[in-house]
Amino acid sequence: MTALIEIEGLTKRFGTFTAVDNVSFQVERGEVLGFLGPNGAGKSTTMRMLAGFMTPTAGTARICGHDVQADSVAARRMLGFLPEGAPTYPDMTVAGFLRFVASVRGYSGGEAADRVEHAIGLTTLAGVRLQPVETLSKGFKRRVGLAQSLLHDPPVLVLDEPTDGLDPNQKHEVRELIARMAPEKAIVISTHILEEVDALCTRAIIIANGRIVADGTPAELEKRHPSGKLDDAFRAMTQPRAA
Repeated sequence: MTALIEIEGLTKRFGTFTAVDNVSFQVERGEVLGFLGPNGAGKSTTMRMLAGFMTPTAGTARICGHDVQADSVAARRMLGFLPEGAPTYPDMTVAGFLRFVASVRGYSGGEAADRVEHAIGLTTLAGVRLQPVETLSKGFKRRVGLAQSLLHDPPVLVLDEPTDGLDPNQKHEVRELIARMAPEKAIVISTHILEEVDALCTRAIIIANGRIVADGTPAELEKRHPSGKLDDAFRAMTQPRAA
């Protein structure tokens, strides 16, 4: 099976600091990959490079065979990206912002309207569709960001903390949505919530100090600690080494 996401030797340096160090992995259709690591491990930097929003110092990233740097427009057509913070235009209404995203994606007329309505329905935003984004709670803003990433029904989703700021019911809804989409897409989720990995992910990568330290199914990673618990295995693999 051809991988929809291919990352080879991805590296990012800021001066003398190496944020991401020779990271390589692939994600196939039907996989939900949990991308885990402590703060500052390099998760968001890796995702930004994969999405084409940050230029790597070395290495390559491809989406559906398109190099995100050399063929960036084609790659981004295949990608739905929810970045950290989910930036939007705060003075726009929810529906207005999604119509704007549809136009940027090249949709117009009835097709644009259908895409917007479908995205609003998927993310349960109908009740706030006419509100300015700046008036929304953090959880609703996050769902607006998720809606824009889904609007064009891309085969690849890269979601940075998709349930950040959501209440328990909203988290459940978003997890169910991701699970429904999973068979037809390659999905990467960055998260600090280990229960989310157990609930959603078919595979997990743990990154620490910019390097991959583990790659396997959640069950396989749990077995790497005597307690058989993912959170204990995560802590053991990411805690600083004694001098």
